[in-house]
Parts: sequence; structure tokens; C-alpha cells
Amino acid sequence: MILSELLTEATRLLENSSDSARLDAEVLLCYLLKKDRAYLITWPEKNIDTALTDCYRQLVSRRQSGEPIAYITGQKEFWSLTLRVNQHTLIPRPETELLVEYLLEHYPADHTIRLVDLGTGSGAIALALASERPQWHIIATDASPDALKTAQFNAAQLKLNNIEFRQGSWFQPLPDEAFDIIISNPPYIAEQDPHLTRGDVRFEPPSALSSGHDGLDDIRQIADQARQHLHANGLLIIEHGHDQKDEIFKIFNSLGYKKIQQLEDIAKKPRATLGYLTL
Repeated sequence: MILSELLTEATRLLENSSDSARLDAEVLLCYLLKKDRAYLITWPEKNIDTALTDCYRQLVSRRQSGEPIAYITGQKEFWSLTLRVNQHTLIPRPETELLVEYLLEHYPADHTIRLVDLGTGSGAIALALASERPQWHIIATDASPDALKTAQFNAAQLKLNNIEFRQGSWFQPLPDEAFDIIISNPPYIAEQDPHLTRGDVRFEPPSALSSGHDGLDDIRQIADQARQHLHANGLLIIEHGHDQKDEIFKIFNSLGYKKIQQLEDIAKKPRATLGYLTL
């Protein structure tokens, strides 16, 4: 088949399973051909041999079943970095870049900062910050050894060496250490939330998605224990669901955090809460 016909066929097959059928079809074909999307536009009459056509149809079939594009291709862009992702890690979302933007705006490059990224997954947050602030000392933790291996691989590929990786749940691998900044994108979906049975999240690790009956068990634990791991005027910043704004504020306020702010994503939805610990 020629390239344009193959794309048309794939788009049609994906229409009932994806809101971005044409884009998905293009991304998968670019991945298979090791070309960019400009190539698809430039060479619509390019013949695709039978072996490649068969491979492409297999990729499309996986996407039809709901498997995320990022898991099919094994990679995801975050903060202009190409990261390896797999079934052991949450797929980085654009909304999480909001936390990175806030820190870069409020902590200049000439500041020496000690920061920990709790539950780093693929390493997205820690790696983005390390790439922008090479003089910071960054520790990234995760309870999953498989996720941590993925983050370490990404750091090596990106040649970022100002990150230390530790395996363990939340503050477990940091028994007596204190930081200027604690940042986390923890699980925050309620265990019975119907969204867990839909879309891409069906394929992501449950331990990275849900936390207790209201989704806030891990956030409560992090916010509580962070007080023993923050320097004076240290910052805690946590990502959460857009409908959890009020409850998260109450958690931070009840634990004595000051200057509490709640950040909105590009869609103007509450996406993160931050507070400072004044000792």
C-alpha cells in the first residue's frame, strides 16, 4: 500500500476508539518508519512494503484495544525531553509541567537548592528540573524498583548526573534528611472512581493512580510527613485532581502550612497546591 492509503485505513479503524484517530495513526507510522510527520506530508505516494504494513496494522490494533500511544512507542515527550515509559510508570501529562514552571519561575538558577521528587515514576519532574537547574541537588524516589530503573535509564540517556535515585515509599529512603523543596505527583484518584476503567489509565499501574476511598490517602501522608523533612521556609508542592481543591487546601491548612496557593493548568482547572513551612 502507499503511505496515504495506509494512514486513511488506520484513521478509519481508530475512529471508534480514539478522539485523535488521525494523529494517533500518524504518530504510530512515524514511529515505525523512524521519520517525522513532515515526511508523511512530503511522501504520500511512498510505497510501504508488506512486512512494514503488517507491523503497522499490529500497532494500530493495539491502539484500537485502548493501549496508550506512549506504551506502544515506549516513549513520551515531557518538557521537551524524550522519556522512556512503560507499564511500570505513569505516562507524564502536560499538566504536570505546571509544577516545573512554578519552581523555575520562583527559584532562580543561581540558588543552590536541595529538592526531592517523591514517586518519580519515569523521572519526568526530576529530569525536567535537573535539565534546567544543573547546580541543584535532586533526589528522586519511588517505591517501585522497576519504575526507578526506568527513571535511571532516562537520566543516563539525557546525560543528567545531578540526580540521586533511591528506592522506597515516600520518605522511607530519606530518614533524617531535609530539603528546600518537596515535590510530588502522587496517586490521587479514588479507588472506586469509574475513570479507572476507561481510556489510557486502564493500562497504567494502579499503584500510581489511586489512593484510598477518596484518593487522598497518600497526599495526607506526604503533607504530614513532609513537615519533618523541610527546612525553614521550605516548600511542599503537590499535584492533584481538579475537583480536590478544597479538600487539599484543608489538609495543608490543618497541618500548619503557610502562604498556601493553588495553581491552575492551561484549562484553568485547579491542578496543584503548594505551601511553605515556617518553623
